[in-house]
Amino acid sequence: MTLASIPSPTFSEFHIGPLTIHMYAICILIGICFAVWILTVRWRRYGGIFDQVLDTTLVAVPSGLVGARLYHVVTTPDAYFPPTGSLANIPKVWEGGMAIFGGVLFGALGAFLWCRRKGYPFALLADALAPGLMVAQAIGRLGNWFNQELFGKPTTLPWGLALNDADAMGKTQVCYNGQPCPVGTLFHPTFLYEMLWNLFGAAMIVWIGHRFAKRLKAGQQFAMYMMWYGLGRTWIEMLRINYSTQILGLRTNVWTAIIVCLLGVVLFAVLQRFGRGPEPYVERLTRITADDLERLQAEKEADRDRHEARKNHG
Repeated sequence: MTLASIPSPTFSEFHIGPLTIHMYAICILIGICFAVWILTVRWRRYGGIFDQVLDTTLVAVPSGLVGARLYHVVTTPDAYFPPTGSLANIPKVWEGGMAIFGGVLFGALGAFLWCRRKGYPFALLADALAPGLMVAQAIGRLGNWFNQELFGKPTTLPWGLALNDADAMGKTQVCYNGQPCPVGTLFHPTFLYEMLWNLFGAAMIVWIGHRFAKRLKAGQQFAMYMMWYGLGRTWIEMLRINYSTQILGLRTNVWTAIIVCLLGVVLFAVLQRFGRGPEPYVERLTRITADDLERLQAEKEADRDRHEARKNHG
C-alpha cells in the first residue's frame, strides 16, 4: 500500500476567452525571465548594461526555440516524416516537443553571432549566463509536471509521481514495456530530479566562480555548466520510459548528454591551457559599454528634441 507520493496537477492549461494558455509555456517564460535577471546581475558586474543583455536575448531566445523544436523533430522522425508521420506536424508546438539540447545549441549560436556583430565578449556572456541557464531549465521542468510527461520508471519510493485523469499532453505516453499502467502505479519524478540537480549546479557554479575567480579563465564557468548538465541528463535520461529513438541500445538524448559532458571537459581543459582570464574581456566590455551609454544618451536627447518640436508645432 502506498502511503506517500507526489501528486500531479489537475490541469495543464487554462483559457482566457478564446485563448488557450498552456502551463508548459508559462513555465518556460518564467524560466527565461529568471535567466535574463541573473544574467543581467552578473553581466553588470563585468561592466555591461541591461540593453546589451536585452538585445542579445531578443536574438538568442527565438533561435533557441527554433532549435529546440528542430532537435525534437530530427530525433523523433517517425511522427514528422513519411511514411509514418506528416510534415504538417512540425509546426504544431502546442502538441509538445521542445528539446533543451537543441534550444541551448541554437540559442548559443544566435548569441555568439550577435556578440560577434556587436563586439560583446562572448566568453564573458556565457559565464554570466551559466547559472541562470540552469535555473531556467529547472523552472522549465515544472512544465513536464503539469503535462504529466517524461516521467521515469515505476517506483515504490515515497516520492514517486502519481498520475491522474487530467487532460494533459503526457497522457499518451506509454508507461513501460509498451503496456498500460496498472492503477496506482508511481513513477520516478524525473522532472524533480532534474530541477534539484540544476539548482544545485547553479549554486555550485556561482560558488566556484567566486572562490576561484582569480584562477578561472573566461568561458570555464560555461564549461562547468556543460559538464554538470550533461552528467545529470545522462543518468536522468536513462530513467525515462517515454518513446525515444535508440542508437546502439541507448536513447538519443543519452548520447547527446554524454557528448555535451565530454565537450565540457575538453573545453574546460583547453581554456585552462590556452585561455585568458576575464580581465582583458572586461576592459573591452567597459569600452563598449561607454560607447553604448553615449549612444543611448544621444538617442534619448534626440527623442526629447523631437517630442519638444512636435509639442511646439502643435
